[in-house]
Amino acid sequence: MDIYNEWLKQELDDKDLEKELKSIEGNESEIFDRFRCDLEFGTGGLRGILGAGTNRMNIYTVGRATQGLANCLIGENKGKNKELSVAIAYDSRNKGRLFAERCAAILAANGIKVFLYSELAPTPALSFAVRYYKCDAGICVTASHNPAEYNGYKVYGDDGCQLGPALADVILSEIGKTDIFTGVKIMDYQTAVDQGKIVLINDEVYAAFIEAVKKQSLLTDDIREGEKLKIVYTPLNGAGRRGVTKVLGSENSYQLVVVKEQEMPDGNFPTCPYPNPENPDAIKLALEYCEKYDADIMIATDPDCDRCRAASKYRGGYKALSGNELGILLMNYVSMRKTELGSMPAKPVAVTTIVSTAMADKIAEQYGTEIRRVLTGFKYIGEQIGLLESEGRADSYIFGFEESCGYLSGSYVRDKDGVNAAMLTAEMALYYKRKGLTLAEAYDELCEKHGYFREGLLNYAFAGAEGIEKMKNIIEGLRSNPPAEIAGKKVVCVKDYHKEGLREGEYNSETGLPDSNVLEFLTENNSKVIVRPSGTEPKMKAYLSSVGKTAQEAEKLLEILKNDPMLDFKK
Repeated sequence: MDIYNEWLKQELDDKDLEKELKSIEGNESEIFDRFRCDLEFGTGGLRGILGAGTNRMNIYTVGRATQGLANCLIGENKGKNKELSVAIAYDSRNKGRLFAERCAAILAANGIKVFLYSELAPTPALSFAVRYYKCDAGICVTASHNPAEYNGYKVYGDDGCQLGPALADVILSEIGKTDIFTGVKIMDYQTAVDQGKIVLINDEVYAAFIEAVKKQSLLTDDIREGEKLKIVYTPLNGAGRRGVTKVLGSENSYQLVVVKEQEMPDGNFPTCPYPNPENPDAIKLALEYCEKYDADIMIATDPDCDRCRAASKYRGGYKALSGNELGILLMNYVSMRKTELGSMPAKPVAVTTIVSTAMADKIAEQYGTEIRRVLTGFKYIGEQIGLLESEGRADSYIFGFEESCGYLSGSYVRDKDGVNAAMLTAEMALYYKRKGLTLAEAYDELCEKHGYFREGLLNYAFAGAEGIEKMKNIIEGLRSNPPAEIAGKKVVCVKDYHKEGLREGEYNSETGLPDSNVLEFLTENNSKVIVRPSGTEPKMKAYLSSVGKTAQEAEKLLEILKNDPMLDFKK
């Protein structure tokens, strides 16, 4: 209540916040929820519901985080006599431009030069700008694919990767020392622009980003000849329209139809309140367009256009491909085409996550590719690209993907790129169309060759502080007393990605990966269960995978896994 009353006394720059504060007067539960804590700043930055309060996304919580970032950069570079700079982008989320300008004005007041996109841009374009301008950090104002009431704030390092745990801890420490009202330096935004302290990123830089995407194309004239590929595309009212339509629209081999209701940026997402392309409801309208226009494929990107989902004609209808299925198709396509075109590097490297499909190992084996598995989060894939670059082997990287619809085939950015994925998906579909196959049929062919792999995901949510304690007990119970059998099959390997005494982000010598509270169980029939609790919320995920000689066998094994008593964490 004291913090709420302190906010009431302030003359707030965002008048929407003043109205909100007055509207909740006397509503103790609402006040408690908004002011019970500070919005969590993790390795990804901030994400939360828009509104007034310390536990909400607003210009003050964003401003405090930005002052923390400024303090961190100034402290880390003390005595180096260099001009610090930060790139900023934002997507179609409500208050996105307002937050971006606020961040810019705060950084400028701290003597840090800002490069700010003049209009909304995909998250990968932010990673590109950080590297293009050789910035010390980047900020992307986005809540990715969260519901409409959310916004967020991602922080990037000077390599264009999302922030790692070590630097996030330093920023968090600086945030803790900063008063949300009196501790934040700020100058007038327009004055900062006029003085050259804030530079608006022009079309030339965005065009360079698009050109970098196009350089990853493996399409050749012999594939272009013939019937056009019909594509339905939806940007889900996000930042993807400009880039994806520019790339796909410039190719004469495509007939492109954009879902009109979801074409223009709109932070309210009127036809898809939960704009995650993995959500069937989000792509329902696009699939209706596919039926109407007899499209070969559907492509959807999420609001910040770093994720991509696809659907393909299949058995008289359309099949939406999972993140793993599209990842395997793209990994195989890139490998196959580079081999056909003679551009495959001598020692190719592909990168995916520990929870992504095991079929990636089969594709890698076929093409003589080294497969590297990292923790979940595309920053770890970006980190591997950076390691290859430091060895003078950036060209060895051919593809990276994660099961949650994130893909990248080049080293020009260090984050997943929906524009790149949309381009590759379209040309891959055209390639297979020339062979008389749809994408879904091409995936079936890969299964015939390598085995039928099936993946599943179970989500668990627990209530409040008790839930966090229960979740902790579950994971510790599995760690100290691992199951001897899962789904009636002997557990032959237990991999613990966490070792006592290590801090988050420190490397675990046994796995070669940063320490993470993750357990992996492999059975004698190559079924796998990976359990991963959230570090900040009472939520837990179980990733399941099975493999069979037929689709039916793999699906049956997956269903048995899902119903194993070991995974009944609610009991």
